[in-house]
Amino acid sequence: MQAESLVPLLLITAAILLFGNRWQNNAWADRLVVAGLTVVILRYLGWRLVETVLPAGIFSVTGVFIWTVFIIEILAWLDTAVLYAYMLRRTNRTPEADEHETRLRGMTPIDLPEVDIFIATYNEPAEVLEKTIVGAVELDWPQAKLNVWVLDDGRRGWLQRMSERLGAGYLTRADNAHAKAGNINAAVARTSAPFFLVLDADFIPQRNFLYRTMGFFEDPKIGIVQIPHNFFNPDPMQASLNMSKVMPDDQRFFFEAIMPGRDGYDCAFCCGSNGIVRRSALEEIGNKLPSGSITEDMLLTLALKRKGYITRYLDERLAFGLAPENINAFFIQRARWARGAIQIMFLREGPFGGPGLKWYERLFFLPFHWITQSFGQTIAMVTPAIYLLTGVPPLVNASADTVMSYQLPAIVAAIAAVRHFAPGKYHPLATMAHGVLQAFRLLPVVVATLLKPHGHAFKVTPKGGEGTEIQDTATVAICLLLCGLMTAGLAINSSYNLQIIASSHLMPVVAFWSAVNMVVLLLVAKIAITPQLLRSEVRFELNEPVVLRTEGGGQAAGKCHDMSLNGIQVEVHAGRSCLPEAGGWIGVDVAQVGVVPAQLRRVFKGEDGSLRAGLSFALPAAEELAEPWKERNPDRIAEAEGAAQLRRRLIRKLFTKDRVRKFDGQDDWRIGVSMLKSIVASEQAVSAVNSACQNAARPVVPVWLHELQSRTETALDDEWRAVLRARAEATNDSSAA
Repeated sequence: MQAESLVPLLLITAAILLFGNRWQNNAWADRLVVAGLTVVILRYLGWRLVETVLPAGIFSVTGVFIWTVFIIEILAWLDTAVLYAYMLRRTNRTPEADEHETRLRGMTPIDLPEVDIFIATYNEPAEVLEKTIVGAVELDWPQAKLNVWVLDDGRRGWLQRMSERLGAGYLTRADNAHAKAGNINAAVARTSAPFFLVLDADFIPQRNFLYRTMGFFEDPKIGIVQIPHNFFNPDPMQASLNMSKVMPDDQRFFFEAIMPGRDGYDCAFCCGSNGIVRRSALEEIGNKLPSGSITEDMLLTLALKRKGYITRYLDERLAFGLAPENINAFFIQRARWARGAIQIMFLREGPFGGPGLKWYERLFFLPFHWITQSFGQTIAMVTPAIYLLTGVPPLVNASADTVMSYQLPAIVAAIAAVRHFAPGKYHPLATMAHGVLQAFRLLPVVVATLLKPHGHAFKVTPKGGEGTEIQDTATVAICLLLCGLMTAGLAINSSYNLQIIASSHLMPVVAFWSAVNMVVLLLVAKIAITPQLLRSEVRFELNEPVVLRTEGGGQAAGKCHDMSLNGIQVEVHAGRSCLPEAGGWIGVDVAQVGVVPAQLRRVFKGEDGSLRAGLSFALPAAEELAEPWKERNPDRIAEAEGAAQLRRRLIRKLFTKDRVRKFDGQDDWRIGVSMLKSIVASEQAVSAVNSACQNAARPVVPVWLHELQSRTETALDDEWRAVLRARAEATNDSSAA
């Protein structure tokens, strides 16, 4: 290898080391980074076209392959160019939200606008819906100006009972035409508030949601206010690689880097959930969401944009939902997004059709990402195997020296630029593995939708443990097959008597390329197998004092370390003597919740040497409270009411006050090493104690603990009874109207 071929890479490396993170969030530095990256990429693309593509011609198998690879690469670089355009105009709307909140909180309740909350649901289970309904009803907004509606396309009697018990209205319709868009449109026609917030069935709003967002509508040009999707459970990649405390979920880069950039061009879009819509704006397009695409949210943004309305984006954690809980749910969700984005391209209301859009707005609404990722990642994974086993090269006139001089600097510069704009949100190895994971399964979806844009069914992402497929066998098989083919190709070409490629300056590059691909493919195979969930309910870190109460009036101070709807881990200050035997009853006095009945499951030493107690809560499941228990157990109505309100208060405490998942903040090298280790690591075992608790019938809470609970109920529930009265009055008024 010639020394001069290393000069461009060394210059880029020196720039990265010299500037590091010093100039982040500096407009001039951002422009300088993009300008430098543009020079490096244009230099590389000039070499690619003139030296490695044009000499190949096109009227041969080799020529067709080389041109195909090049065209896909050009599309990928175009997608990259759009990405950096976003990076140059990132916004931070938090200071504006602060001003708006101060103004709104200074207004009298009667002057605040009325808001409808639409919770769209089809087949989600009770334990998912219960949290969302509680979060919506508990929103910090004048009760007379807040109407919560559960939109049930499943037409389930138990959900109507649950909605009424929790203080929400219930709406359904005769059919399921146009899926989610049709469900919302049916509700729009039957309600009247000037604004409505759409929540997916699993997204729990934080209490300050409306005070942080509604102020943006002071600008009459704002048609939608959108906030990001955040999650309180690990996604399939985090779960499979056991990195839920190390690496953020895969959607953080989109919501925390791309969407603020789109907002800078007034090109942010509605994301289906967590968006507030101005009803008067909707009336200008027929008072209904467009239904020409299965991603009605993006189409709604385009329709309003043509009328002069903007979708404003506020990057704050104001709602938390469920990330796909297994690989099957993940692919159903991403296939719907990809198909819907491509469908829009073929609609008259899409980026190509009709007036009212600037040229860059049309460009920004094209589905580059889904198309280039599906084709690009797939071709990147299969090309080494094709070359090694057939001798057909992906480019001509290339050697290790020229690749080192032109291609590698472009790749390193592009990665460094992303890290400059989005530190801590972009991890190269994780991004590559995630892209390949999607590409294999989404490529057929992308091709099918390009050939036949419409006529595809809307599929709801399974939630709450639905969708039992936890292994994507096809993806695992493809990964192992490609690893095998590349291994075989390297072995064949290392033998003088068997080699297919007799001599090529490209062989060292392809060998390195194959090695990187095999690492990525093994990671993808690992991700494609979702481990069993450790717990049925997410557990939040929560450091605050609690009081443990035992039979006979005994009590002991403790400190909560983590808590879920199923149980709690407590540091016990008074020692083991204050606790009953395993299986014994304890009342856990939790601030703003009350006395929660619990059973002692185990006592153990924490990492700091403190005495810890693991307790399981004895609360009814959401399904139980959705049943018509008044008819079945008339003598236990008071007990059931108390348990239901206790569960509601616990949901409010755990899920509506920014219980964001925290990450260790490791650098790329450590995350990369952790990912590589995970390839050979065994799956985490399912908690035996937790499984045993779930499988057992709910025990009967002793009388002394019921009496203790009842003494704390009245004061805690005064506020809730006022909420229910206001909800009932609002629902009756709306029904009468």
